[in-house]
Amino acid sequence: MDRKIQKKRWTPKRIALIIAATLFAVFVGYGFSTTTGGSRLNVDQDKITVAAVERGAFQELINVTGSVMPRTTVYLDAVEGGRVEEIFVREGAMVTAGEPILRLSNSNLQLQLLNNEAAVTEQENMLQNMRFQMEQNSLNLRQQLMQMDYEIIRLRREHERNVELHAKKLISDQEYERTKDELDYYINRRELTWQSYQSDSLAQSARLLQTQESISGMRRSFALLQETLENLTVKAPVSGHLTMLDAELGQLRPSGSRFGQIDVLDSGYKIRAGVDEFYISRVQRGQTARTTPIGGKEYRLEVVRVYPEVRDGRFEVDLDFVGEVPPEIRRGQTIRFYLELSDPAEAIILPRGGFYQTTGGNWVYVVDPSGDFAVKRNIRLGRQNPSYYEVLEGLEPGERVVTSSYETFGDADRLILN
Repeated sequence: MDRKIQKKRWTPKRIALIIAATLFAVFVGYGFSTTTGGSRLNVDQDKITVAAVERGAFQELINVTGSVMPRTTVYLDAVEGGRVEEIFVREGAMVTAGEPILRLSNSNLQLQLLNNEAAVTEQENMLQNMRFQMEQNSLNLRQQLMQMDYEIIRLRREHERNVELHAKKLISDQEYERTKDELDYYINRRELTWQSYQSDSLAQSARLLQTQESISGMRRSFALLQETLENLTVKAPVSGHLTMLDAELGQLRPSGSRFGQIDVLDSGYKIRAGVDEFYISRVQRGQTARTTPIGGKEYRLEVVRVYPEVRDGRFEVDLDFVGEVPPEIRRGQTIRFYLELSDPAEAIILPRGGFYQTTGGNWVYVVDPSGDFAVKRNIRLGRQNPSYYEVLEGLEPGERVVTSSYETFGDADRLILN
């Protein structure tokens, strides 16, 4: 008797066909997804930050950190080197102008002062001897001239008598000529002596003047040495706060070395800050800044000096407070502020976020109006400040952008927001 044979529902052939169809469907779906939306990644909306693109006032600012410094600081430098013998006050003390701070000793300088003093004394003695000799020479010459004048008067009288006697033939020709020759001799001798006296006087006067000038120069040098010796006692040039004193007893310090500094507290305070060298051509005197809240209040600053020297990739600027100064501000206190590099102007702006570290501002994930997903889009950003980026291309006001970090998104082209 024949029996009806029951066919198996899940035959190996049917199972193989189902698996092949499923793989084909997955392949087709994957191809469709990569051509229409790219790779996808499911993201929890609670773990990302979304911000809206806006049109508003944009001002380029840079975040800078500076330190409080007195507006006027006077440095204590060694005019002459020496050994530290005494220290009268210590760092942190309040000093008044002229108050001794420390004393140095310098044996070489003291020996030089003594040698200079001896040289001055020697030159002064030489000057006195020269004057005495000039007076003696002058006295001798005057005596000689007086003697010659006497002889000339005497011989002239005798000659006048001989002229009468010779005319009467009462004296010989020899006697007449003797007195005449002797008279002429004394007259000529007196003239030569007088010329010699004048010449010697001029020469002696020149030597005297030269010696006096030499002594004056040596006295000035001596006075400078005395002043330098007095400067071995370092005194406070102004009244203020001795904020630094680098000196120890017995320490040898060279000329020009810096011992410390005095802050003039009455002159007020300034801020000195280092700025990245990238902005050196854009920071100028007169630019303004505003501090982060100090005691719950912001304060205005103004750039008063830009130092052109660049060190370790940074240059320094000094800023003064404009108007009100924070109460109880202290030297060395850290102040954070925003330096304004441009005036406010209308622009398309995007809030800052962690995405920039991954994309460099070249692309972002833009949220679809439905809010179900976000798609990668290329953009171009311009300037920035601590709160916003300036959008140049790729975004419009009202669009929403994922601004949190993209580190965990990989190469996903589309974020599915759950």
